[in-house]
Amino acid sequence: MQQHTPTATGHALVDPDWLERRLDDPTVRVVEIDVSPKPHGEGHIPGAVLWNIYRDLRDEAYQLRPIQAVEDLIRRSGITPESTVVCYGYAPALGYWLLRLFGHHDVRILDTSRATWQADGRPWTKDSTHVEPSGYRPAAMSPAIRADLETLVRWSGQPDGIILDVRSASEYAGERFWPSGGTPEAGRTGHIPGAVHLPADRIFEADGSFRPVDELREMMASVDRDRTIVTYCTVGARAATVSFVLSELLDHPDVRVYDGSWAEWGLNPTVPIVSVT
Repeated sequence: MQQHTPTATGHALVDPDWLERRLDDPTVRVVEIDVSPKPHGEGHIPGAVLWNIYRDLRDEAYQLRPIQAVEDLIRRSGITPESTVVCYGYAPALGYWLLRLFGHHDVRILDTSRATWQADGRPWTKDSTHVEPSGYRPAAMSPAIRADLETLVRWSGQPDGIILDVRSASEYAGERFWPSGGTPEAGRTGHIPGAVHLPADRIFEADGSFRPVDELREMMASVDRDRTIVTYCTVGARAATVSFVLSELLDHPDVRVYDGSWAEWGLNPTVPIVSVT
């Protein structure tokens, strides 16, 4: 099994062996993040609860659900202030970022894909997970790791910080709105003026683990450590992933996620866009 260089803190990533040894540990909570309940229903890591991005994290306008709803989700997941939360699945970094946003500090990402975990013959089940809700009261949201539309409007074309568009080349160029293709009614395609293109799909190995830190550092060499970085994608999943790499693996001091991302920007007719198609 390939070994990867850990994060600067040594805690933000966990390998499959680490998690497998702790599946019966009541202080460890496992959260799968996906855009559909189907994969989770077909099988998941024992004890994992599902956070459905389009049901639990986003509202009908693709915005982050109200604070109370997110707090309720955290409590329903059995997470307590003492829990070590391990995220995996389609968008583990989005779960990581959300929990950090609400002040939970012991959050980790499983450094492999769910497909690799299953293919390696590790514990797997179709049984529903039932957990005892907690009385957790998360902290107020921290603005230090989040950016909103107003911030991006102010930065667009200005030197205040660096805007990283981490979508695919076709999305950045304006060939499609959603990663899978198609454009919603009133949706516009393109990118935020001044945004630098840095695709997120290059940061993973074939098994779903992060590339070694030295490779990631070389890949991100153009990102100025002396400036604030804001990442965006379509609904925040890839943006959170690149934010995780920069802040946790490469120790960048100031990285924020524009979680509204293109689902908000591209549907807002009052903000500027650039399209190269």
